Amino acid sequence: MTSRIGVITFPGTLDDRDTQRAVRVAGAEPVPLWHRDKDLKQVDAVVLPGGFSYGDYLRAGAISRFSPVMETVIAQAKAGMPVLGICNGFQVLTETHLLPGAMLRNNHLHFICRDQKLRVENAETSWTADYSSGQEISIPLKNIDGRYVADERTLDMLEAEGRVAFRYLDGNPNGSLRDIAGITNEAGNVVGLMPHPEHAVEPLIGTGRTDGLGFFTSILKKLVNV
Repeated sequence: MTSRIGVITFPGTLDDRDTQRAVRVAGAEPVPLWHRDKDLKQVDAVVLPGGFSYGDYLRAGAISRFSPVMETVIAQAKAGMPVLGICNGFQVLTETHLLPGAMLRNNHLHFICRDQKLRVENAETSWTADYSSGQEISIPLKNIDGRYVADERTLDMLEAEGRVAFRYLDGNPNGSLRDIAGITNEAGNVVGLMPHPEHAVEPLIGTGRTDGLGFFTSILKKLVNV
């Protein structure tokens, strides 16, 4: 039976189709989910894709956090359902407090778009198991509100518990504290990151590499083995 991975669309979402394609390339069935519908259509996992939901009014992800679908996502994530937040999706996950910390405007105050090298710090989450700890990958990055911040106590906790999932290499693109590019919750089923793995799943697009495909094959293997 094919695993079903839901991809949520909010007003202003840009990368839902690319994410659906990445899910399909990995061998799972993408299931489009509308933000006003609480029904997750019996999916096995959920992806919150990138974009500018609600135009990033108030602050990025702040309004999307109150969309009806998020009530169900929050409950299911706390019950163990795998959830991946990419860029704007990561911002939404911090707003829901499924992940700690917050995302602020880039320290240079400019939108940035480039291929970004990352180091995989935690290869034991539902979304990173196809990587190895310490592995270096390159996937596209595009954001203006990508600066990850948290208080020192939270940062120390993330470090001590191995919950920093990815770190920026070859220069910090947005001023994120401790070069953090992505984090995970304590259980490892919820992961958020700013770069876009869905844009690096086929050699003819994005970086010309497939370094992002591991996110989607990881979750597929996780679901098959459950």
